[in-house]
Amino acid sequence: MGTGIFGAWDYVVLILVLMISSAIGLYYRLTGGKQKTVQEYLLADRDMSITPVAFSLMASFMSAITLLGVSSENYHFGIQFVIINLSYIMFTAIAAYLYLPVFFKLQATSAYEYLERRYGKAARLAASCCYSLQMILYMSIVLYAPALTLEALTGITRHTAILSVGLVCTFYSTIGGMKAVLMTDVFQSLLMFAAVFSVIICAVIQKGSFAEIWRIAEKGGRTTLLNFDPDPTVRHSWFTLIIGGGVTFLSLYGVNQTQVQRYLTIRSLKNARKALWLNLPILSLLSLSTSFAGLSIYSKYYNCDPVLANNIRQDDQLMPYFVVDSMGHIPGLSGIFVAGIFSASLSSLSAGLNSMAAVTMEDYWKPVYKSVKGRDFPEKACTFLTKCLALFYGISCVAIAFLAQYLGGVLQASLTIFGVVGGPLLGLFTLGMFTTIPNQRGALTGLFVGLSLALWMAFGGPKPPPPKLPVSTSGCEDGVLRNITTSTSIHNNNDYFWLYRVSYLYNGVFGLISTLFVGYTSSLLFKYIFKEDSEDLDPNLFVPPLAKRLKRWRRSYKIATLEEQMELHSNTGNGK
Repeated sequence: MGTGIFGAWDYVVLILVLMISSAIGLYYRLTGGKQKTVQEYLLADRDMSITPVAFSLMASFMSAITLLGVSSENYHFGIQFVIINLSYIMFTAIAAYLYLPVFFKLQATSAYEYLERRYGKAARLAASCCYSLQMILYMSIVLYAPALTLEALTGITRHTAILSVGLVCTFYSTIGGMKAVLMTDVFQSLLMFAAVFSVIICAVIQKGSFAEIWRIAEKGGRTTLLNFDPDPTVRHSWFTLIIGGGVTFLSLYGVNQTQVQRYLTIRSLKNARKALWLNLPILSLLSLSTSFAGLSIYSKYYNCDPVLANNIRQDDQLMPYFVVDSMGHIPGLSGIFVAGIFSASLSSLSAGLNSMAAVTMEDYWKPVYKSVKGRDFPEKACTFLTKCLALFYGISCVAIAFLAQYLGGVLQASLTIFGVVGGPLLGLFTLGMFTTIPNQRGALTGLFVGLSLALWMAFGGPKPPPPKLPVSTSGCEDGVLRNITTSTSIHNNNDYFWLYRVSYLYNGVFGLISTLFVGYTSSLLFKYIFKEDSEDLDPNLFVPPLAKRLKRWRRSYKIATLEEQMELHSNTGNGK
């Protein structure tokens, strides 16, 4: 149960911070174009600068889930998770120089318009439906995470917290456009860092030094970094974190609508790349500092685990409980922490609702309207309907958030959702951008197989419990001795089906590989069966190296064709 220590000054700080966030949103709602066009509401008139976009790229998917989930991860499983930052470096280059140029040439509000141009309408519709499913599930966890914090800090039930946070976020997202989302992301990102650093600074003051925090973590077996085990059933190793984490990162920063939409708020490809690279140190700093915050929390509770002691209900409440327990006596500090969690979720939710409204309008409503009416949907009505869609999705996410508690820890749940849907979608885009063979029938077959396999791996069961490191209650005031070891130590993991034992980070990898393999081979098969000729493909639909080759081939083909025509004309003129 939460301790309920949340004073008047904490409420003042929380309300003040939320008012500032709302004021930023209202400012952009009442100035400039006043969000009267879809171009401004969804793409900020393509006139944003690099810095706010870089912060927003981080804040879109690294919010309250990161603060609560990563700290809990390092508390229970050790600091091995920080290796995922190496994958961020490697895969940022791939996203910046291979995938991003394709979307910039397209200049479409919906990233899935690419799939229609490359394959056909069915591929676009299938992918946008998958994205909508992915984001609704993710945003429900975004809502659920701050509810855990409010429950631990204020004593408010998580159901009440979900409703209050969700409705405020939905209201803000509906009235604010992309400009407001991007600028508030900067302010809210700073609050996220303030929340994390407050935990670290407090722990250092209590323990006397960083070295003492590390010594306690080392004694508890939480500083292991060199797990190079290639076994895919190992939950976290260099292989799972770099390969699995990299595929998840690329599915988000390479082809995800939410991030692609942010890139397109910048006028030039060069500056969009700069924003993506600037996002990297911001993202890594938050990841590394939150990881150390997990060790900082462990240094206080290594011999009196709050969950075992029944002070909190679940692991993801560790960080807010630490704030109350260690800093609750300082007026306003708990309020700043909650404001950081709240604002982080606000930024992620508003970003997601904005992107989902864009996908629904561009991929569903406009095509249907044009096919029925024979003309484009009116601009003014389009803007109004887009805002209504944001409102609808917000209410839907609030409803689904009540089910998020059954998905496990917030970090693993969010990464699982990203992998399950993101891996196959990444495969669908990659097939189209990197090869010329795949067609719509084959690509959709690959997507179906990849998605089915990833879903089976993620939600099939029974699964072995995750191998947590030991915690203890031997130092609690009640004197109860309940030292425990990892729960999996009493189970034989070989009793579980192998696919259910594979690391959750590989869900996306398996989905990606199966989509690529099945999509490519089935495309060849369908071409053979239906005797389809290769189409004259637009080079702009492919990654830059392949696009250059196609352009050279098209130029040489046209020259050859011209020479043949001239020769034929010459022969005809000579009476041959």
